[in-house]
Amino acid sequence: MSATRTFELRAVQKPQDFAALAALQSASNPDWPVTPELLQIWDAAFDSALFRHELTAWQQGRLIGLGSVSHNDFAYEPWRYRGRIAVHPDDRNRGVGAALYDELLGVLKARGARELQTMLKETDAPGLRFLEKRGWKQVWRRHEFRVDTTHFEMAAPLPDLGGLRLESLEALASDPKRDVRLHELDWTLFQDVPMDQNFTKRPLEAWVKQELQDPTMRLDLSFALLDDTQQDPLHGPYVGYTTLMHNPSGFYVIGMTGVKREYRGRGLAKALKLASMQALQQGDGEIRTFNDPPNVAMIGMNRALGFVQLPDHLRLELQLEPETA
Repeated sequence: MSATRTFELRAVQKPQDFAALAALQSASNPDWPVTPELLQIWDAAFDSALFRHELTAWQQGRLIGLGSVSHNDFAYEPWRYRGRIAVHPDDRNRGVGAALYDELLGVLKARGARELQTMLKETDAPGLRFLEKRGWKQVWRRHEFRVDTTHFEMAAPLPDLGGLRLESLEALASDPKRDVRLHELDWTLFQDVPMDQNFTKRPLEAWVKQELQDPTMRLDLSFALLDDTQQDPLHGPYVGYTTLMHNPSGFYVIGMTGVKREYRGRGLAKALKLASMQALQQGDGEIRTFNDPPNVAMIGMNRALGFVQLPDHLRLELQLEPETA
C-alpha cells in the first residue's frame, strides 16, 4: 500500500504549517472555519504536560490531510485519548484518511492506549462508515441549536434577579481574584454537565489561556452573576456565569452557562443567557449552542428563546485491548 502512495506523511512543522492547516481545516469543515492566528494561539495554549501527536499528508507541496491525537484534558486518564482526521474534499477516497489513521493508531497502541474518542456530525455518513468499519461505536450525542439575532426578541425582559447583580467578565477584570474564582466556579458547574463522562479539572494556567484569554472569547458579552451577601471560600460572590465566543467568520457560540445548585429553579441561567444575547445588536449574527439530551431544562429554555435544533454531533469510542508481549 505505502509503495503506491502519491502523498507523503510527516509531522506538523510550526509555525510554517499554520496557514496551510487553517486552509485545510476550513475547507474540510466550512461550518467552523479557523485562521492561522487562531491555530497558533490554540497550539500555544495546549497543556504541555499532556501527550499530543499531529501528522500531515502532503502531495506536491500541497497539504491534503491532517490527523491528530492527544490526551483528553476534559476527561483525563493516561490511557484515554481523543483524535480527529481531516482530509481536503478534493482528496477524499484516495486512502489519505486511512494512512493517517493507521499511523496514529500505531502510535497510540505503542503507548498502551485503551480508549479513543472522537466527535462527528450524524450527517457525516462517510466518516461514520469509516470508523464503524474499524470497530468504533456511537456512545453519546449532543444537540446543536442555532438562532439568528435578526429573529431573536432582543427586548425580552430579564427574569427577576432577586437582589443579585449581573456584571460582564470584562468589567470584572478589576477583581484580582476573578480568574481564580471563575476557574473554581467553572469546575463546580462542569461536574453537573450530563455528558456521561467523569471530568477532570484543568490547571488554572491552562484554563485561563484556553478560556478567558482565547481570542474568540468576548469578555464584554460574557456575564457573571454575583450574590454580594455570599463570600464562598472558592467562588467569592460568583454564583453563575455564561460565556459568548465569536468565530472570525461572524457567528457566535455560547459556552458554559449555569448557576450553582442552590440558585437553580429561579430563572437565573436564563437571565445570564439573555443578558449575553441582548448585549449583541439586532441582526448582529447567528448564535450557536450545544446541549446534551439529559439537560432537559436548558434545551427547553433554548427552544423558548427561538433556537432551532440542527443534526446532532455524535461521540464515538474505540476500545483497545492491551497488547501482550
